[in-house]
Amino acid sequence: MEIRDSIHGAILIEPHELKILDSPYFQRLRQIKQMGFSENSFPSASHNRYVHSLGALNAVSQAFERIFLAPSSKKNLLSSLGSEHFQRWRAAVRLAALLHDIGHGPLSHTTEFAMPALRELKLPEILIKARGSQKKATHEDYTLKMILDSGLTALIEKAGHSLGFTPLHVASLIDPALEIQDQFFRATCDGVKIDFHPILRQLISSELDSDRMDYLRRDSLHAGVSYGQFDYHWLISNLTYHIHEKCCYLALQHRALYTFEDFLISRFHMFLMVYFHHKSVVYDEMLAQYLSSAECSYKLPSDIEDYCQYTDTHLSSHLAQSKDPWAMRIAKKQPYSMLVELHSGIPATPTARSHQKQLLLQIEKTLKAQDISFLKVTSTGELSKYSQKSKDPIFVKYDDHYHAPSFIPLEQCTDLFQKYSEKRLLTRLYVSPENYSRCRYQGRHLSLKYEETSGN
Repeated sequence: MEIRDSIHGAILIEPHELKILDSPYFQRLRQIKQMGFSENSFPSASHNRYVHSLGALNAVSQAFERIFLAPSSKKNLLSSLGSEHFQRWRAAVRLAALLHDIGHGPLSHTTEFAMPALRELKLPEILIKARGSQKKATHEDYTLKMILDSGLTALIEKAGHSLGFTPLHVASLIDPALEIQDQFFRATCDGVKIDFHPILRQLISSELDSDRMDYLRRDSLHAGVSYGQFDYHWLISNLTYHIHEKCCYLALQHRALYTFEDFLISRFHMFLMVYFHHKSVVYDEMLAQYLSSAECSYKLPSDIEDYCQYTDTHLSSHLAQSKDPWAMRIAKKQPYSMLVELHSGIPATPTARSHQKQLLLQIEKTLKAQDISFLKVTSTGELSKYSQKSKDPIFVKYDDHYHAPSFIPLEQCTDLFQKYSEKRLLTRLYVSPENYSRCRYQGRHLSLKYEETSGN
């Protein structure tokens, strides 16, 4: 079966994937917005996680096939491994991409405030061990619960029966903390037993994963911006692999290094300019204020079957009926208004940054003295966490016509991680619309007064 998509064109769905696609667990994603409250800033950004998950499936298929089928020297990985490994790994990684977001709560990340304690989710023992001291459930825990212990589990077992994979194999590609004891991801390549689990995990979650390759293009298209655009096809066509210490890792041809850098910067700018838009952020914060209040009656259930009923529509209906001030502001589209916005690193001099911080403190002090309610929200933008020594390294392949190609760790091939090593903080103060005119005047007065006393 083919599904038409605005980003990828025709997406092929395999026969064994259809029942999973049609299950209520996956169909629920039709009613979970991909960008949460962003449609309040970008009205056309109302697409859902259902279409994004289909896009991730298509992206991971293209990446997998490029890596395993493209010629490397005189042969490719398929000819070295045989079709059995190719088919079973391809099927498992496709399902992992399809299901990677299945546990997301209504309006995505903010509703994690309403999730239960981890123990109430009654995760399988293998997950409890991996979670350690974690106390509160996250959307990732719901994702793994659905895959490993719900009505969906039997559908995955049936899909993987003829190919030899289980729900645990699929889950392990989504969560690297899950350890696989069997030999499913191991195969003999050129006489050596190689672990292919790392590269398959990287296709699901890494600096070059299928998730990012889809949501950046999709979100930028629907938001009507250009920040998330990058040369997708060139990046995909230059993916390859590197076997290091008996493990297979993701690698990139050196000719696509600048494309990779553009990919990283595109994502960074999407966060700063779109995902962290001041109006989206204030709605997220107002919802967080409501969900964390003692009066809040909205809780996400630990029962997975009940959880399937909790969608954006369910949450919106709850907010519309609530008498809580924060819930009413969200439902009636009466958000707090931004009074002050400061970006760390802008201006660049330490003295100017210090002046900014002092000004912010003065404004907060004045608002408190006048008993004016305000929200202070800091959004943190970060280019990458890869430089923090990723468990699964990425390599860059440099070809030499006279010698064997060399593979160099990614962080040694670009200075982008160093140039953008500092996190970008966006700090905003919001006040109610009723107080905005008065506070804005006071804010200007403080700013002028501060500039006079500082000699600027």
